[in-house]
Amino acid sequence: MKKLKTKGVKVVWISALEMPEEVEECLEGLLEECVNDDSLLAAVEEAFGVNVAPWVPYLGHGRRTSAEVGAYLDLIEVAQFFYRNYQDETLYETTARYLSLGMNPASWSPDVKNAMAHYERYGGRELIGKSPLMVDLQSQINTVAAHADARVLILGESGTGKETVAQQIHTKSPRGKERFLAFNCASVTASLLESQLFGHEKGSFTGADAQYQGLFEQTDGGTLFLDEIGKMPLEVQGILLRVLEGGRFRRVGGREDVKVDVRLIAATNRSLPDLVRKEQFLPDLYMRLDVVRIRVPSLREHKEDIPLIANAWWRKHHGNHMLSADQLAALATYDYPGNVRELLNILERATALEQYDFGRLVREHAQENAALLADIQTASAGVMPDSLEEATRLHVRHVYEKYEKNLTRAAQALEVSRNTVRKYL
Repeated sequence: MKKLKTKGVKVVWISALEMPEEVEECLEGLLEECVNDDSLLAAVEEAFGVNVAPWVPYLGHGRRTSAEVGAYLDLIEVAQFFYRNYQDETLYETTARYLSLGMNPASWSPDVKNAMAHYERYGGRELIGKSPLMVDLQSQINTVAAHADARVLILGESGTGKETVAQQIHTKSPRGKERFLAFNCASVTASLLESQLFGHEKGSFTGADAQYQGLFEQTDGGTLFLDEIGKMPLEVQGILLRVLEGGRFRRVGGREDVKVDVRLIAATNRSLPDLVRKEQFLPDLYMRLDVVRIRVPSLREHKEDIPLIANAWWRKHHGNHMLSADQLAALATYDYPGNVRELLNILERATALEQYDFGRLVREHAQENAALLADIQTASAGVMPDSLEEATRLHVRHVYEKYEKNLTRAAQALEVSRNTVRKYL
């Protein structure tokens, strides 16, 4: 604003809200006109004397917009997505410039088109929440993302968003422009898993009609995310260990080493130490994977984020309409053993069935899925699992809840440090 004063620029303030005092002070000497109106379109018409009639139809819910207008709406959503997820403000500036110039979408820059393609692919994967747990998770992601080679082990229950965490680590890292691939280790048989990861040569087995580059080669320079690493067969674990130690492997049936530069991020909802003790997971591989550990909290640990998560999905699928306070309160009564994925499934069911009595909807869903709550219910009833690690985790959770989620008081009661309580939570 100080720079504008020297250039003789005048500012017109248009808003549906009254101007805050701090803004008025900032604009002293620059303000030419202040227009306040409940309708921003009417305010624009008054301030600039333009005919806003052509735009009025777009105010109606469900009204069709032209392809060009739709592209601008998408661009605004993309800019918001990049700010929320990657703290990237640059797209806001570009969006404002494109809107003010009325730039044709065909003329948008390659960076903007790439951002829109990224949103189309990953827009459904977003870490939403302002609770202390989610703020801490985002902080961990930002910290580890800066280190392009550090391996990460992501822990968390099914449906918490482990792949989203991996994707954000990649996008925010120096490798962000390179390829990111995700693969579920439990999705194929042991005999096919080696070929999927490391590729094969033509004729190496029945059906190998051509050379195939595995996932490690496909992500050379980028990031490979291996989900459910705890279900990887032992024979494949040995090969993966050699790759992590030397960055080299051989395709199935190959005679020459292939060298790659891949950042590996692994995830599991199982206890790898337990698997190591049961000789179902190689201890050396566990140590190689467990360089940086990030735990994704379950939804029941940060229920205060349910309104944000639910409204974000609802607005996207219902033309910017928001859920009512009663609907949000009903959603908060359930513990979601399936986590965010289960919450979104309930919202999708409500949409498909046009069932907007969320109290009834949640009750029916809870009855249908009572078995999924078995672990939570047995823990609250005092029935502890055989695993010492799991029993400790459940006990810490119980004490934490007992002291109304006060970390300091829970740590004092358990006679351990706050960091230890945080680790088990």
